[in-house]
Amino acid sequence: MTAVSPIFLLCVVLSLSSTVDSDCYASRYLRQGDREFEQKNKKFFEFNEQSNTWVEVELPYDLFSCINGACKVAYSIQEPITKIREGEEGVVVVSVEKDTLGKKGSSSYGILPVRKRISLRKMSEVSVWVTGESGSIYERFWNGLRWVIAPHELPLFAGYAVSVFMINHTILALSEAGQLYQMQLTEDSQPVWAEFVPEFDRGASRETVQLDSGVVSNDNERMYFCTKNGQLLELLGADHPRWANHGRPPGANVTAITDAASVRPGLLFTVSGAGDLYEYDPTTKPPWKKHIHQQGSVGEYSLASFKACIIHSLIGAHSVSLFLLTKNGELIERRMHQRKWKWVVHGNPKGHRLTSITCISRDETNENPNSLFVTTAAGFVFEYHIQNYPDRDLEERKWQNHNHPPYAKVATGKSGLQLQLGRMIFPLDDGRLAELHLSSLGGEKLGPNPPVSTRRKPSIKYVWSLLDAPETEGWNAEYCTEQSGPTNCILGTKDETGDIPVSRWRKDSKTQHYYLSPEADSNPNPGDQNDNVIPDKWDIKKLFRLRLMQEEKSFFLITENNVIFEYLNTENTWFWLRHEHSTGIEGAVGNYNGSLFVVDEDGSLLIRERSSSDLTWINCTALRRGKQVIAGPPWDGALGQAPRAKPEDSIFFVSKNGRLLQFTVALRKFKWKDCRNPPGVKIASIVDQEGFRGNIVFVVGQNGRLFQYNKVTELWHQHCQSQHLVLSRLPGTAMRSSMSSSKGSLFMLSEDGGLVEYKWSSMEGWNWIEHGPPDTTVVLVGAPGPCFGGNELFLIGSDGNVYLRYLDRGEWKWRDCGFPYTAYDETDEEDVIDRNCDSKVSNTRPIPFSDDSVIFELRDGRLGEMRRVEVGNWMWSRVIGTPSSLCVTNFWASWAM
Repeated sequence: MTAVSPIFLLCVVLSLSSTVDSDCYASRYLRQGDREFEQKNKKFFEFNEQSNTWVEVELPYDLFSCINGACKVAYSIQEPITKIREGEEGVVVVSVEKDTLGKKGSSSYGILPVRKRISLRKMSEVSVWVTGESGSIYERFWNGLRWVIAPHELPLFAGYAVSVFMINHTILALSEAGQLYQMQLTEDSQPVWAEFVPEFDRGASRETVQLDSGVVSNDNERMYFCTKNGQLLELLGADHPRWANHGRPPGANVTAITDAASVRPGLLFTVSGAGDLYEYDPTTKPPWKKHIHQQGSVGEYSLASFKACIIHSLIGAHSVSLFLLTKNGELIERRMHQRKWKWVVHGNPKGHRLTSITCISRDETNENPNSLFVTTAAGFVFEYHIQNYPDRDLEERKWQNHNHPPYAKVATGKSGLQLQLGRMIFPLDDGRLAELHLSSLGGEKLGPNPPVSTRRKPSIKYVWSLLDAPETEGWNAEYCTEQSGPTNCILGTKDETGDIPVSRWRKDSKTQHYYLSPEADSNPNPGDQNDNVIPDKWDIKKLFRLRLMQEEKSFFLITENNVIFEYLNTENTWFWLRHEHSTGIEGAVGNYNGSLFVVDEDGSLLIRERSSSDLTWINCTALRRGKQVIAGPPWDGALGQAPRAKPEDSIFFVSKNGRLLQFTVALRKFKWKDCRNPPGVKIASIVDQEGFRGNIVFVVGQNGRLFQYNKVTELWHQHCQSQHLVLSRLPGTAMRSSMSSSKGSLFMLSEDGGLVEYKWSSMEGWNWIEHGPPDTTVVLVGAPGPCFGGNELFLIGSDGNVYLRYLDRGEWKWRDCGFPYTAYDETDEEDVIDRNCDSKVSNTRPIPFSDDSVIFELRDGRLGEMRRVEVGNWMWSRVIGTPSSLCVTNFWASWAM
């Protein structure tokens, strides 16, 4: 629903250029949405529901429009400034664009969410540590040959990491829970994380300290932290740590340390929750001093809790400038010159709100050596050329827009870091990194060695290079190895057996980095609306009729009349167990930790689980925000691998209206979440959930296109796909030979019944490969899979035969495995048994029963099992009678087969 309060705010405080009636209706302003308004008032008010009064707002003030959770700035109200003026305390306003005040579209940009766990830390010239939005820690390290990635994740009990530090060659990590951890080396030189608890003097309180953020001093000997309850702490050294609690400012708290002894040793600057700037100097009395504004001055701004950039000698040999951000997204300077402090307001780029500052070293070779890089709420990066003195002729050139990488926005509210002169790294909103560098002086291929000259020539411009992230963030970068070679974690060596040149690591494909905007709602192909039809119940039954529960011990079968049976092995005896429910069961759509997830004929998601010695049902759709579903993931993890429980474990489903639903199952803390759908496209089925790539759910839209959803960043991505290739609306299967490598493939069927492979490798990136059908007279039906060993894939043909697609010495081959042979197939007797028996394979999606066994459903309702003899050679081993089959074969005879 569109936000209402800004509309009523406009009604109260704005004087429109045209005459309006005294009554203020939202519909009137909606009808006049295309009209611009002229701002004439200087004071504006909003209604506070808690106090039931009107409260004056601080300017600038943005008016938001929110539709379905997607917010953007519709108007921006700012205080008009007609001249530069200096107050008694030295308030200087450099510039604010007057012609942008109140103009529609001047601040019309999408607002990105703040990624709270992302941080960057430069440990050395060859090492950059990153905390990702997933809460993991990894390092980008130059091994002498290439940049490699090494994992440094905190132990599971520590929770998510939010930042890392290095003090006196000791590495510390801060968790989201506010605890510190120190990296130590074991006796065999393996790094491990150990808890690092702040310990104060005996007289100090022993209450648990929860840290919120921290900064390291310039000499790397001290660290300063602000706690979650607003106190300032100091850590001196790490080998023999000494902690000190400096408390908080009188009547205020500490929410951010903006500078740690950069201006002068021992002098700190902090920001309070109210947005005030404080100075802490333990050598003076009192130690806390507040930097105030002149009452009613134009420079009275509330500061954001963010680290400042310090520039010395900006306007004189002994001047010091602290560049900060206001809560309204403007750049402001606290300047000391000739022992006098003053505020200088630098404003913001037209139509943009600033959210972070990236400090860079002074570049004496540049004609303008003083610059800052700022990130906006919309994910843009601007370079601000600092002017020593205000010059209105240079106003248009002081903000230089570097935009953002193609099809990816820069993470808002997060600073980048300078790798060297002319090279900066920024975190992206989608979980990756990007380097902004002078052309030919940076990127993935170039190490940290500084170039011969950093003097910027008119022809040299800044360009963006995308840097991949590891699987913890849902991306494809592989971790380094201990083996000798180009990807060694310490020292890279050329591979004499045929090393691939760096320039061929990955082919460029800009479309692979294109993320659909989550706030877009329109259908890009209006003519395809009729294709957005959810599969009917027949399709659901065929896709989710069989489900493995326990390898070689138990699986479930849903019959045509919606009855659920379990085939169970107890004390070497196989039998069918019927599970009763008041409503019919349509399909089995998931399995987690011994619990089966099924969908009934009403679309409700149910859990069948054992509680002590009893079996119980749980209706998940009846839970808060519960939804009706029609499909789930095709597989439940890899066979032979013990599942590792994580606090974010979830199962994804497809709703009846074609949206992706996330159902959290970890620790039985059940919770629904609507992940929506790609803009304008309903979801037909889930191709793979986190089997091919961690934290990624691949889906097929009703338009036959492939999409992916990143559950860490909650972003949708559409994969590049040729127009003639239209995928079927059926699930797929992932093939990945080793979890230590990101290399692998997704297998799906095309709309015309051919096999399609979507392959990833670090050298070639993504590639589509069309395998086609096994024969010109046969088309593939049902969903592909299962796959075994990363080189064998089962499929079902329209002729009722099973086909195997397998790799033989690097070459894909087909094998016709037929169908299980029984004595009834050749009889001519006209009895009931013969007419009801058909040993050909139906198009029901099969399931793996072990790492060398697969179960198929036959057309007569019985089941057939195949077992591997050798790679590429499988044989039918038995036919299993079922309670629903009218082909009355003897169970024990079928077992003997």
